[in-house]
Amino acid sequence: MVIGGRTNDPEGMRRKIIDASFAVMSRDGYTASSMHHLRDASNVSSGAFAHHFPSKKALGLCVIREGIAPAVADAWIIPVSRATSAPAGIRDAFCTIIAELERNGSVSGCPLNNLAVELSSHDPELRLEMDAIFQNWRAAIASKLRDDLDAGLASDLDPQKAAMFVVAVYSGAMTMAKASQTAAPLLDSLSELINYFRLSYRPDAI
Repeated sequence: MVIGGRTNDPEGMRRKIIDASFAVMSRDGYTASSMHHLRDASNVSSGAFAHHFPSKKALGLCVIREGIAPAVADAWIIPVSRATSAPAGIRDAFCTIIAELERNGSVSGCPLNNLAVELSSHDPELRLEMDAIFQNWRAAIASKLRDDLDAGLASDLDPQKAAMFVVAVYSGAMTMAKASQTAAPLLDSLSELINYFRLSYRPDAI
């Protein structure tokens, strides 16, 4: 709708704020990102910003639900679910992320892991939202592992525990990559994860 020569797009405005805030919080963290800073990054008026997000927590919840959750789905859940096997999908996810880090020349870390470390002991509602994303992430990997077991691609493997292991390895490797500002921890961790899956998978399924 156009009003007085300007476009009235409340949902587009809201999306713009969430996207800009996701980028800022991913880089600087939740605590260091002031509402003033987030508003400036969104390039919207104070009134529009306050209308959509009257509090920082309200904005933070939306960033988690509508920014971080889809990012995890795009980076991990979709590649794993579409792959020929769980190890192939895990390799694809790692390699895509590693390639992006090497193109960027810097490592800001995993947005979910960054906020989980920063906020989990401070706000129960934010913590539960982040835990739900971790649960969905693990569930997607476990589901693919179960499919592989049913298809005879693997044996002697606990899907739930293996999925937990994969997410834990990736999260730890990304934290070390952020500290070292190199993708080397991710490369080494991927190599060892593939060795781990070789213990349970047929050679042609890795």
